[in-house]
Amino acid sequence: MNIKFKLITLAIVSLFFSKLASAGVAPGFDSWDDVTAAADGGQVNVYMWGGSDAINGFVDDFYGVPLKNDYNITLNRMPLKGTVDAVNQVLSEKEAGVTGDNGNIDLIWINGENFWTLKQADLLYGPFGESLPNSQFVAWDNPAVNLDFGRPVDGMESPWSSAQFHFMYDSARSNYDDMPRNYGFLTKWISDNPGRFTYIRPGKGGFVGTRFVKQIFFELSGGHAQWVGPYNEELYNKWAPKVWALLNSWEPDLHRGGETYPTNNADMHALFANGEVDMSFTQSPRGAGPTNSAGTTPPTTRAFAFYDNMIGDFNYWAIPYNAPNKAAALVYANLVLEPTLQAAQVQPANGFCCGWGISTAKVTSAEGVAAIQDAQNNLGDAAEDQGILARALVSDIAAEYQDKIEADWQANVLLK
Repeated sequence: MNIKFKLITLAIVSLFFSKLASAGVAPGFDSWDDVTAAADGGQVNVYMWGGSDAINGFVDDFYGVPLKNDYNITLNRMPLKGTVDAVNQVLSEKEAGVTGDNGNIDLIWINGENFWTLKQADLLYGPFGESLPNSQFVAWDNPAVNLDFGRPVDGMESPWSSAQFHFMYDSARSNYDDMPRNYGFLTKWISDNPGRFTYIRPGKGGFVGTRFVKQIFFELSGGHAQWVGPYNEELYNKWAPKVWALLNSWEPDLHRGGETYPTNNADMHALFANGEVDMSFTQSPRGAGPTNSAGTTPPTTRAFAFYDNMIGDFNYWAIPYNAPNKAAALVYANLVLEPTLQAAQVQPANGFCCGWGISTAKVTSAEGVAAIQDAQNNLGDAAEDQGILARALVSDIAAEYQDKIEADWQANVLLK
């Protein structure tokens, strides 16, 4: 049987049984059966970034087919140049007095500031996230899930997939066992290998570089937990000078003496591929797999992670306050959490290449466990051990830290 349609069949079976596991009811409905009955014969307008043919095809094939076959719902995938376009449309509809079920958007692929804009303006339907039957597989107790870039999710969005910061190295010139596993050892590695390391400058277009610096705050201060929650000016001011001092101590041994820094992932990968530096960054559960396949890193590139403080974030589906097909949107949000489909999105052959939106440890069905194990086995040798990544996972923190770090890094490191 074709693997794609085998997974779809498993998804339909699992979804039938998962209906029994609902942890509540979404606003406006009496039961999950009420939701599916209301969605029957309708459509769902899914607004999402449309820049990847692989992701577009995955959504059409792996979600569009079971939506139609099992629920009689037609998927209308609406491609966007950027998520902010959908956010602005919802804001415009609110200004025009479009309420009830009279909007145009049922679901938005969203996270971060775009989510916060709509949540703060009270323009989201919900809470619905924990009412979905398949939310039983979501680790809602993990701050990486229940906080979206430091902002409480409060059930107003439901996860789809994830990404997590870690590193890449070239196995043709470096050994996995020699890679540093925290910032203390990275400091020694930089000193022992002058000119062979750099990092993406924090700032516009360089959020991965900002993430790299945030993690230093966690390590130097003794842990991540104290950084979770609202912005803490006193905490930031206590540790920021120590972070800038550490980064400045690296500069003589950085690539080009720290006179220039790459501004984005592409620049960083180019330095690495050209052999000018020995590490680069990745956010994919496949590690170096996607960039190796794209030819932007050498085929011998592999991934490694620190053992602690590796920031991961989730991306979500949110339903606007005036979504015209709320029931169908709920069915879609539930479908994407189905374990066999979660495993399908991690499979390299399917081209999506993002990480799990669920906790695989919560899956107990034979079909789900088998699909998850198969996906893990197929990640390839360019990926870091998934157990190491899971143990190192921490959430991102309040958005105010990002703005402060980017401005203060320029003042205290770049322009010192």
